[in-house]
Amino acid sequence: MRRQRRNVGFSLAFLDVMSCGFGAVVLVFLIMNHESQQTQEVINKDLLAEIRMLDYQVLQGEKDLLELTESQNEVRRNLTDSTTELTTLEAQLQQQVQTLSELQKRTTAQQEDVAALRSDINSRQDEVEKLQALKAATDGNQVRAIQGEGDRQYLTGLKVGGRNIVIIVDTSASMLDETIVNILRRRNMTDEKKRQAPKWQRALRTAEWLAAQLPLDAEFQLYGFNESVRSYVTDSDLDWQPMSDGSALNRGIDALAQTVPVGGTNLESLMLAVRDLSPIPDNIYLITDGLPTRTSASPRSPTVDGKTRLKLFREAATRLPRQIPVNVILFPMEGDPMASAAWWQLARLSGGAFISPSWDWP
Repeated sequence: MRRQRRNVGFSLAFLDVMSCGFGAVVLVFLIMNHESQQTQEVINKDLLAEIRMLDYQVLQGEKDLLELTESQNEVRRNLTDSTTELTTLEAQLQQQVQTLSELQKRTTAQQEDVAALRSDINSRQDEVEKLQALKAATDGNQVRAIQGEGDRQYLTGLKVGGRNIVIIVDTSASMLDETIVNILRRRNMTDEKKRQAPKWQRALRTAEWLAAQLPLDAEFQLYGFNESVRSYVTDSDLDWQPMSDGSALNRGIDALAQTVPVGGTNLESLMLAVRDLSPIPDNIYLITDGLPTRTSASPRSPTVDGKTRLKLFREAATRLPRQIPVNVILFPMEGDPMASAAWWQLARLSGGAFISPSWDWP
């Protein structure tokens, strides 16, 4: 049996309504989505422009930062170089200040030296004037007058000269006489008679003659020696005495005249004393009568033979610098035959003169 269809009143209409509603919703959505998409596109363009602007600013900032970093490094390098240069300049300034101080000291020292030289020149001029006056007053170049006739230098070849001159007199007991017997006899006499011994008086006259020949511009020493060495013109044996007005020379000769010959002959101590003079002598004039008899050490025997005396002489001679001329005036002495040859050889090797004068010289 065939069924009868039922009529449903809302089936088609409801679907239509729902379709229409859904279509309307879709249409509204499409409309709204299109507008929102346009708005989004507009907003995205603005944001993109801002982003690009920000990116550009970031890149520019990084570039500026890099430039600032490089500039800062350059400033630091310049600062380091400036600090180093400043340190160098400070060191140079300190060096220049020190140099300036040294120059000022040198200038002051030079000024003092100039003042001292001027003072020395003035004093030397005064000395020259005194010496010229003294020369005019003494009618010649002799400070000390000598009795006798003529200039007896031509007889000897002994010329007294030099800037620093030493006159040496043997003051040992052998200067009392020419023979051993008479020496022993006179050794027991009074000091006054010893000083009046002919041989000693002759030695004193010879020393006076040498002193009278000294140049007026020379410096001198007057030594006496026996077992030790003594200066007759200064307290120190190592100081030179200027001639000046001759007063020191006269005092020295007068002091020598009061000496009493005594003791042995120590040539070694004499040579050491002469060697220590500064400056060294230009000439030595030695008055003696024989070879040495002892050294600075204590003698082992009261007597000494000729061979030993010659040995003592040679040892003492080696103490004296070779460039000093030794001029020897040898007086006679009994029992010393090798003395003449030994002293002559020393005078010849040193460039000096040797004489053994007659009894009436000078």
